[in-house]
Amino acid sequence: MATPPVPPRPLPAPRPRIGLLGIMQPLYDAMLPGITDHQAEYAHRVARHLSDTADWTVAPPVRGREDAERAVRDLENAGVDGVLVVMLTYGPSLRVTGALTRTRLPLALANIQPDPSVTAEWDMADMTYNQGIHGAQDTANALVRAERRFDVITGDWQSPGFAERIDRWARAARAATALRGLRVGVFGYPMNGMGDARVDETALLRALGPEIEVIAPGALHRATLDLGEKEVAELLAWEDEAFEVDPRLSAKERDDHARMQLGIERLLTERGCHAYSTHFDAIGEDGRFDRLPMAAASTLMAQGYGFAGEGDVLAATVVRAGHVLAGDAHFTEMYAMDFPSDSILMSHMGEGNWRIARGDEPLRLIKRPLDIGGLADPPTVLFRYRPGPATLASLVALGGERFRLVVSEGEVLDAPPLPSLEMPYGQYRPDTGVRDCTEGWLRAGGTHHMALHTGHRAADWRALCDITGIEYVRV
Repeated sequence: MATPPVPPRPLPAPRPRIGLLGIMQPLYDAMLPGITDHQAEYAHRVARHLSDTADWTVAPPVRGREDAERAVRDLENAGVDGVLVVMLTYGPSLRVTGALTRTRLPLALANIQPDPSVTAEWDMADMTYNQGIHGAQDTANALVRAERRFDVITGDWQSPGFAERIDRWARAARAATALRGLRVGVFGYPMNGMGDARVDETALLRALGPEIEVIAPGALHRATLDLGEKEVAELLAWEDEAFEVDPRLSAKERDDHARMQLGIERLLTERGCHAYSTHFDAIGEDGRFDRLPMAAASTLMAQGYGFAGEGDVLAATVVRAGHVLAGDAHFTEMYAMDFPSDSILMSHMGEGNWRIARGDEPLRLIKRPLDIGGLADPPTVLFRYRPGPATLASLVALGGERFRLVVSEGEVLDAPPLPSLEMPYGQYRPDTGVRDCTEGWLRAGGTHHMALHTGHRAADWRALCDITGIEYVRV
């Protein structure tokens, strides 16, 4: 299978940064001199063992309220994405409740102990070292009573299954942090009359964090004019290597497309946006553009930007969250149902993340007629989705600060090609079948724009919902 080309300037994809907060108390010092150092080393062993899942910052053992306040404050200042609480011994909950309920960082309780099994050789020291579970119970009770969201991860900390769950939670914590700092650029204005993409932007900001940055089409026009010939030439040379380029594309068409892509990227970088949306009418009615930036959206998505068409901030947000959560999210919509194969044809006007393309066919940059927008033919990256497990996710605004994520798992079929379809596409078969999936989607208010991932990612999306308070609905 061919390896997808590396995008020209991928966005940084930082690993999760997680703080480990170990809790104990001075009660056992006289009975077991050196217990604090002993259990501190245990905390560091846990972090070292989990080093493949995240970059870890291990706080000094918390033995009292002042320790807890200082440790949580230091972890916040260190910029961690979440805090994993580990009971090093029993620790009374009231000494840590204040610090844990005030922090905005995602929390998880690791219900673990140093030794995986109770043996005949255990003495009172071993009992003390391994008694974390009732400290976890005490602390969890306090968090529940405070209505503070948290996750619980139980198991042998040296097992692959435990590492897998920590990895999922850490990635979800990283995605939640990314949402809190996300800025979504909207070029022009959203599509008139399209209701499921509309959202109260102040409620979105308060509940999840994304901020909307409106960017005038004139700013994009000026950005395309300010580009140097070297930048354009470098992008075109990269495309020549990455894509099978349609010989019908003229030098003028490719130059124009490249300038729009680079102009969008420059504005997103200058304004700190990691997601964006364009609307064909906003581009077409401006009067200064020859064509729509279709290929631009495909490569910018492949670089890690969230994207959605028609000014859809919600979909752009969920695509960016998907990039951070699991990598290579793709913008799409349900175009038509195919009942004989129990599948749904997925596509959009011409935008698609070519990182999810099947590897046995070339990525093609084609000259493609498109009447929408009333402009000239937009160069478009054409590919079919890679067959195999897949997941759909839709972010729904329910009013006020209530949001819902509608999720479906299934597979992309190895279906026959559709030769006349000149845009990225694939046929998705839901695990629950077309009828139950689409009926559930409609009843839950799932939107018509969504993110698609290769792989089964429902558990990842659920972890993000648990952290952020988004309602999770699987159909």
